[in-house]
Amino acid sequence: MSTTHSERLRELLEPLVASQGLDLEEITVDSVGRKRVLSVVVDSDTGADLDQIADVSRALSAKLDETDAMGEGEYTLEVGTPGAERALTEHRHYVRATGRLARFRLADGGELVARILRVDDDGLDVEVPGVKGRKATARRVAFGDVDAARVQVEFSRKDKHDENEKEEEA
Repeated sequence: MSTTHSERLRELLEPLVASQGLDLEEITVDSVGRKRVLSVVVDSDTGADLDQIADVSRALSAKLDETDAMGEGEYTLEVGTPGAERALTEHRHYVRATGRLARFRLADGGELVARILRVDDDGLDVEVPGVKGRKATARRVAFGDVDAARVQVEFSRKDKHDENEKEEEA
């Protein structure tokens, strides 16, 4: 998809997504055989539920039907959210990932896995988990020191809140 086409689609669709209280995160057009698939990724600070996704999908579909933005050929519209292991590319993504574990590829070539505790305009306060019985350590990471970051899926996270409730029940 050309940059011009991508920009045109973004200009057309972003106001509709915003009117639904969501952010337009990504637009891609892929060819699948003879058909094309227009994928639209949306999100918000509180996430997007199925009803919101259905509403925005209907609004986008109606808008695309009344324009020639996708040309003459057939296409399929898919609307969804970024997913569990989303890339962190915007300031708002880091804010939304507060409390989550993330893997950072650092500008100096290093790698860091840490929990995002706080986000401000300059960077992040993170907690690096302790290894082999050691306590977790706090660290400051400037945005300029991050080449790439991605949220990590946690299957067995034990929150301090959960542990406190168990102690109270005992």
